[in-house]
Amino acid sequence: MKEDTDETLMLNYARGNASAFEPLYARYRQPLYRYFLRHVSDATTANDLYQGCWEKVITARERYTDQSPFRAWLFKIAHNHLVDHYRSNRESQPLPPDLEDPNPESPSLSIDEDARSRRFRDALAALPQEQRDTFLLRMEGGLSLEQLAIATGVNPETAKSRLRYATRKLKEVLRP
Repeated sequence: MKEDTDETLMLNYARGNASAFEPLYARYRQPLYRYFLRHVSDATTANDLYQGCWEKVITARERYTDQSPFRAWLFKIAHNHLVDHYRSNRESQPLPPDLEDPNPESPSLSIDEDARSRRFRDALAALPQEQRDTFLLRMEGGLSLEQLAIATGVNPETAKSRLRYATRKLKEVLRP
């Protein structure tokens, strides 16, 4: 049996089919949570942002059109929700030294892996906000360049440049 597309599910949900929401939630639960977790200082804040984002999706469901991919629409909401969070706090929130593993079933990290993970988090935190956000939308959200442009409200070339600069900076910092 063929699965419904994200866009079909969201349109069905917008029309009142509440059961269409469950597969969307299941598909995007982990990537969306990881997106927030990589941006904020603790799991509690990430969870609040995550829940708030889904609330915004539920509230905006009737305004959804399939003119753009659901993934881009969802992560645009997530991006805007995160921007609102930063504006309301008006302070820089560095990434925590010990991010929780969003997949609790995974085995514990070895010391070497933990050190690499810490270096990555530090390098990610050092990126300019626009580059970090574009990189995380790509890596955690799986957005294409066109979807990145939609989610961040810039043209595709700007999204491509931000992604390229972020990737280059991360590679330079993380080279052994």
